[in-house]
Amino acid sequence: MNYTLHQLEIFKKIVEVKSVTKASEQLFLTQPAVSIQLKNFQDQFRLPLFEVVGRKLYITEFGEEIGKAAIKILEEVEAINYKSSLFEGKLAGKLNLSVVSTAKYAMPYFLTQFIKENDKVDITMDVTNKMSVIRALENNQCDFAMVSTIPKKLKIDRIELMKNQMFFVAGKDYKISEKTLLLKNLNQSLFLFRESGSATRLAMEKYLVKHKIEIHKKMELTSNEAIKQAVIAGLGISIMPIIGIQESLKNGDLKILKIKDLPLETNWNLIWLKTKNLSNVAKAFKNYIIENKDEIIENNFQLQYDYQ
Repeated sequence: MNYTLHQLEIFKKIVEVKSVTKASEQLFLTQPAVSIQLKNFQDQFRLPLFEVVGRKLYITEFGEEIGKAAIKILEEVEAINYKSSLFEGKLAGKLNLSVVSTAKYAMPYFLTQFIKENDKVDITMDVTNKMSVIRALENNQCDFAMVSTIPKKLKIDRIELMKNQMFFVAGKDYKISEKTLLLKNLNQSLFLFRESGSATRLAMEKYLVKHKIEIHKKMELTSNEAIKQAVIAGLGISIMPIIGIQESLKNGDLKILKIKDLPLETNWNLIWLKTKNLSNVAKAFKNYIIENKDEIIENNFQLQYDYQ
């Protein structure tokens, strides 16, 4: 047997996704490169690891067992690398983050330099909806979460990061007959909402109720990206965080409507459970954020906007 760690990594991924094409995409390799390594790996065994029926790849029972062994071997190699880094005085380990969908536009900026300074730290960032983020935090499935609404039922610590400004936006062809759009004129438009439980949805509903805006037509979408594309297409209007629409505003695909009492403002927060026993990596990241957040925000989040 003369298989390599690279071949084990490739086969592990193929077992997970049941596809050479998907494995190559997720490993950022070309499909021919993955196919060659899979063939070389298979050549070292007398029994087949997989079979192809039609165009679909199936992992054999033997292949499943080899896949499980590959996972254990790679985990042990990872542990060796971590221990080696620790003895060299380097920070090593895993950091698990869970962030609401809009926060994906912000969190990478808080990670970039930390990762560069600590190349032995592996980071997993789950981008999902608010309810799933809170569930991950509650079930101890993540070290930190990034949210704009603090969960009331959990005892948490937090670091306030930056303002989250939300505006009414419309597509470039949305007709505006007055310098300041009157609230009563909005009710003929289709309103695009996030799903129930979303902090953006909650802020939008509170605004509409406060100003007694009657809604005749509405539509629900499950991500800010989906809402942005729908607004760009002229399907309707919505209240959206400006952090995720900067490029669309610059190129003229979207415009901000000048409407009373906007923007709405909340704050992005990095939160964690008070009872969480933070790892050395998590403690280092928390300290890094405390020491560098102001500079990161100043350098990356001086957001510009114009009313239409």
